[in-house]
Parts: sequence; C-alpha cells; structure tokens
Amino acid sequence: MSLFIRRLTPAAQLRWGAAQTFAPRRLMSKDFGTRGDTQYETSHPSPIIDSGVWSYFCEFRRKRADEAPIDRDSKTDHMLTIPWNAISGWGVPQIKPYSPLTLEPSSTVLHYAQTIFEGMKAYRQEDGKVTLFRPDMNMKRMNNSALRIALPTFDGDALLELIKELIRIDKHWIPKEPGHSLYIRPTLIGTQKAIGVGPPTEALLFVICSPVGPYYPKGFKPVALYGTTEYIRAAPGGTGAYKLGVNYAPGVMPQKEAAAKGYVQNLWLHGPEHHLTEVGTMNMFVVFRKENGAIELVTPPLDGMILPGVTRDSVLALARDHISGKNPLPNLPDNLIVSERPVTMKEVKDASESGTLVELFGAGTAAVISPVDRIGYLGEDVHIPTGKDGMGLVSRPIWTELVGRQTGTIPSEWSVEVTK
Repeated sequence: MSLFIRRLTPAAQLRWGAAQTFAPRRLMSKDFGTRGDTQYETSHPSPIIDSGVWSYFCEFRRKRADEAPIDRDSKTDHMLTIPWNAISGWGVPQIKPYSPLTLEPSSTVLHYAQTIFEGMKAYRQEDGKVTLFRPDMNMKRMNNSALRIALPTFDGDALLELIKELIRIDKHWIPKEPGHSLYIRPTLIGTQKAIGVGPPTEALLFVICSPVGPYYPKGFKPVALYGTTEYIRAAPGGTGAYKLGVNYAPGVMPQKEAAAKGYVQNLWLHGPEHHLTEVGTMNMFVVFRKENGAIELVTPPLDGMILPGVTRDSVLALARDHISGKNPLPNLPDNLIVSERPVTMKEVKDASESGTLVELFGAGTAAVISPVDRIGYLGEDVHIPTGKDGMGLVSRPIWTELVGRQTGTIPSEWSVEVTK
C-alpha cells in the first residue's frame, strides 16, 4: 500500500512559529526499518520552496501480510517528529517508525520541565470513516501552553494536517469495537543542551498514538473523591490554565494518599472557603435544584487556575444550545440554567443535606463524563445523588449527545474528517 503526504494547501502551510521561514535543506537519506512483522521503506525528499509555499512529500510503502491483533498497551507503528531551533526555526517534519528519542543528559526538559502536551482522540465511525473531535481547540490550547513557558509556537492548522496523515498511515490501529478509539498525544519539549534556566534555543515536537478502550468497560461506576485541603493543584497567577507536564507530577502523591483513605481521586479545593476547582485531571460540574425548581448546571470559571478543557467547553455549549432552543436534547430538563461561577464545599455540603444537590461529575477526554457519589471532606462523607445507571439528570443526556457526536452517530460540525 502506498501512502503519500499531500501538498499542503496555503491555509495549512507549515508556518511554524511567528515569522519563521525555511531555508533549503539537503535531501534526506532513505531510512529502512522494521517493527514486528511489518517492513517500512521511507523516503524523505527535501522541502520545496515556491513563492513562500512550503511543500513536503513523504512516501510510505507498508508490507504486511495479515492484520496482527492490536495490543492495547502498545503504541502505533509510526510517530511524527519536528525539530526546532532559534536560528532556522522549524525543521522538516518526519513520519517514521516509532522509536526512542535521543536526548542529551543536559537537555532542558530533563531539568526544568520544559514540556507541554495535548490529549485528543480519533474515532472509527460505523461506516469506516475516521474522525477527530474538535482538534482545533487542542491546537489553540497547545500554542497557549507553549507561550506560557517560552517554547516555540506553531501553525496549528499545519500541525493538524500532519497529525491527520499520521492517523491515516496507522488507521488500522483504531479499534473497531464500540467505545474504543485512538488516543493521540502531541508533545513539545525543550532540548537545548545546557544547564541554566531560560528560553530554550532548541526544541522537539513529536506525536505518538495508542489504541484505548472505554473508560468504563462494564458500565458507569460513580467514583468517590477526597476533598483535598492539604495540597493545591494551582494558584492565581500560576500555570493551572495550561497543559504543562509540571502540573501533573505533583498530583501523584496526593492521589496516592487519597487512595490510601479509600477514595479514587482528589477533589482539588482552593482558598480558605475551599472553592472547588478540578477533579483529579478533569474539569468539574455540579448540579443544584433552585428554590423555584430550576436546575442549575455550575462549573468554576476560567480564572487562570482552571484548564480550559475541550470536554468542558462542549458540555457548556450543548447545555446552552438546549436552553436557547437551537438544539434541544431529549430528556434534558427544560428549566436548565448554566452558570460559570465559584462554588464552595459549604454550598455543596448544604445542598446535599437539604436535598437540593442533584449530581456532581467530572468531564475530560479520557472518561468524557465521570459521575461522583461521595466526597470525603474534613473527616466525613458528603453524599452525592446518582441515577440507577450511575449517571444523573443532566449528565446522562449530555453524555449521550457528546458521545454520539464523537463517534459519528449524531452528525456535527465538531467532527473533523481524517479519512473516508
């Protein structure tokens, strides 16, 4: 089978970074590699510069006798790499066999956590079409994260075209089973070989993929959270609103402590009033019943501490379209109110005791919706209502619509075609 990276259209030219241009480069040598029962022949022609339009051609010849069973713990056959340096800007993208990275021990990523990443999924629809879900939002967020820690920015449209080509090449890795998908991990790291804090003069952007199954393979199971007051995930003026590697490692030890107490994950609380911020690595929603009977869907505002999640934005958009009548969702209450406002543990606890707490759930790429049934808080459990199937009055219809759009059973402009 012959696969070919197409000439990028002007809208998707590789204008990596601000005002970065390409200098002509030598023809790259042919690489031959094998992984398992698969052989690859890869040629990397030099870039063609024509009136500022950069074109790149790369041909893959895959020889595979039979489809091997997918190992869910494996990465796909290929990866995308794009080097960068401060003098010449972004270099030639390569889609090549998955292999280890070679880094100097003094690389800045290893000492100063100069790394950002994204998480997105490709879905195989019932008709065989492969799609991505709102990938433009991931590209925008990744650029914002790069700016925050002085890594180079890039043309999101161009990177997305390369990611699509990577998925096309490895599309046989996308599971056919319902609820499964291909997880895509774009990552950008500082690779300057120097000891010293400062903007890196060298960087590497790479993308790897892995097949994943459903978060709840046996149906929804509400989780118990530990209301964490001993540690914080983020603070005003910090980096909580960006997808940086440095935001995740400090949460591992608190999560282990929560697990030792019998809870699945941390509910990150902030400030003396214990404002709710995020659930583990997910955004958080609470649903209250107002005195007039209205149902209020609440999530903390994007105040610099909250990560602007793609699923978070999607939940809010679906709820608001329902309220406006643009896209009414079956079984979602008509008297719904959407609020982006601060919410404290006192408000949640009081609502639980008075019977006005409807539900609480996390939202993120991995689980989509994760219902919660109790919160350990200051030595006691605050109980959260859940439905018979684990989900609630608001989360169930929103989850149904959201997953339908992701998998293609519900047509949507959020679904971006990769291959027919």
